[in-house]
Amino acid sequence: MMASDVLAMILAGGKGTRLGSLTQNQAKPGVPFGGRYRIIDFTISNCVNSGIDNIGVITQYIPLKLNSHIGNGFSWGLDGLDSSINILQPYTDNRGSRWFEGTAHSIYQNIDFIDRQGAKYLLILSGDHIYKMDYDEMIQQHIDNNATLTVAVMDVPMEDASRYGIMNTDVSNRIIDFEEKPAQPKSNHASMGIYIFDWQRLRDALTTAFSTDNQMLDFGKNVIPFYLQSDERVFAYQFSGYWRDVGTIDSLWNANMELLDPNNELNLYDRSWRIYSKDTIAAPQLITGNATVKDSMVVDGCYVDGEVEHSILSVNANVKKGAKITDSVIMPGAIIGEGAVINHAIIGENAEIGRNKVIDGQEEVAVIGNNERVGVIPNENE
Repeated sequence: MMASDVLAMILAGGKGTRLGSLTQNQAKPGVPFGGRYRIIDFTISNCVNSGIDNIGVITQYIPLKLNSHIGNGFSWGLDGLDSSINILQPYTDNRGSRWFEGTAHSIYQNIDFIDRQGAKYLLILSGDHIYKMDYDEMIQQHIDNNATLTVAVMDVPMEDASRYGIMNTDVSNRIIDFEEKPAQPKSNHASMGIYIFDWQRLRDALTTAFSTDNQMLDFGKNVIPFYLQSDERVFAYQFSGYWRDVGTIDSLWNANMELLDPNNELNLYDRSWRIYSKDTIAAPQLITGNATVKDSMVVDGCYVDGEVEHSILSVNANVKKGAKITDSVIMPGAIIGEGAVINHAIIGENAEIGRNKVIDGQEEVAVIGNNERVGVIPNENE
């Protein structure tokens, strides 16, 4: 298989409503993670590490920050003559507005772009999961099985299976049945929302459906059932590595805290599978003589003059004298005022916590949204 045979399409238009104030001014894939990354960095980096260098990113909800972060793909080495990353947004033509109404519909609306790339296989990815995965192995299995569709699955605890789309398979891993969040699941093979299609077959299915008003808007609800009913060769690809859906405050907080375990499965320090991101060109971190930092990640541009324990300080975070931070995620540009206490919390981008203010999320993870100012007295920092 040649790299030019595969086009990756990253679905990055989700609102991420369960993340509340952290996504009020940006799409979920653009939410910061792990001190120096954004969620979408993991999917793009997986593509690059898998040898896939032709990528489309489908955006819709408040895309400005995400567009700026991705840029021309330079940070991932995707700005060369034989590589590219294209940001694809809704548009208006002589048929009216062309908003994306579902995952499959967003692909249908970008048929012209996909055709121009000349790829044989279409790799559909979500831009809002934290994981490492070699897509090349999945693509090779797809080819070996002579499949028209391959769905990545991972086994989840049986008691949690009713929360997922479940793929029931035979001994050859061919999918024989699909259940969307079944009350009594037959297996625990949960769909990861990662698909490989033969492009021409999917193109024919989508154009036929939309031309006859039998609209296939969503992959899970419409396309997969259609393929199974049409007796297509649909297979499951079993994945067993680290994968997290960080779509809730608790899951986002937990995934960040997992990074503080030196033996965490994600292992950001693995040089054989790097996670790339846009360089913010921040100043070096400064930890003063008054500061105490334990069991924490402190990245570029941080100023620490207080106590930090089991926490993540993102780019350009500022922790002022006497402040105490425990079990928390401080996102880029946030300011923690003198004497403030932050416990079991997520403090959003460029938020500011005033002097001696207490944010305690011991009972439930506390969240301060992007750009919020809590307990800040006007002019107290001037």
